Amino acid sequence: MTSLRIVIADDERPAREYLKKLVSKIDEVEIVGEAENGLDAVDLIGRLTPDLALLDLQMPELSGLEVVKKISEDKMPLVAFVTAFDNYAVQAFELNAIDYLLKPVELPRLRETIARAFQRLENVDWRGVERKRLQAATETIENTSGSGFLKRIPVRMRDDIYLVPVDDIASIVADGELLYLTTADRTKYTINYRLKDLEARLDPELFVRLSRGSLANIRMVDRITPFAGGTYIVHLINGQELNSSRLQSKALRTELLKI
Repeated sequence: MTSLRIVIADDERPAREYLKKLVSKIDEVEIVGEAENGLDAVDLIGRLTPDLALLDLQMPELSGLEVVKKISEDKMPLVAFVTAFDNYAVQAFELNAIDYLLKPVELPRLRETIARAFQRLENVDWRGVERKRLQAATETIENTSGSGFLKRIPVRMRDDIYLVPVDDIASIVADGELLYLTTADRTKYTINYRLKDLEARLDPELFVRLSRGSLANIRMVDRITPFAGGTYIVHLINGQELNSSRLQSKALRTELLKI
């Protein structure tokens, strides 16, 4: 083999560009295609038969897990799932020796993934072995994941992963591709994730949307001050002050300001 042929699948273009930039720094690898959703990923893998697929775990049309279910064994690449966080999935991947990368992906960690891929390709029946691993991981996730809301959010900081209790988070504020989590004691964490996707996994009895780019923990709200145009300034117990949009101010009046 002269080079490791890689396909990248992620519905966020900046995330794909970032991964491509990292991959370009590694010798003996070649990106042969990229997809922006799960259906395109299935088609791309079927046509190109890459050695390794870097699949975003959460994608429209088909998730990363659903993608691998649709690939035949003779086309199955080695797979590394890319995810901002997913407690059940990470546990399943570790249990079944499936590689994964936590966003934001770091170059040393990607190098480890590439090195493992080269090692696994030395196995004569590596496609069959990978398919069995992926099937086992998928079954583990389906059998253990529930419909409950997130209790902790894993946050990577250098070489460590901190598990931040959701109950301790006072606010979540979006800034471009990043989310900033601020706790009751004003500790700040950063993750690469979409606010709307995170909101869907949080208890709506605990978090309320204040604007297009922010959520607040209802239990952390100290007081609310009316502002111009029917909006509010929301004061949190950690000293933060967040503005509510006109649209979300209507929801605040309904949910919080009525007895």
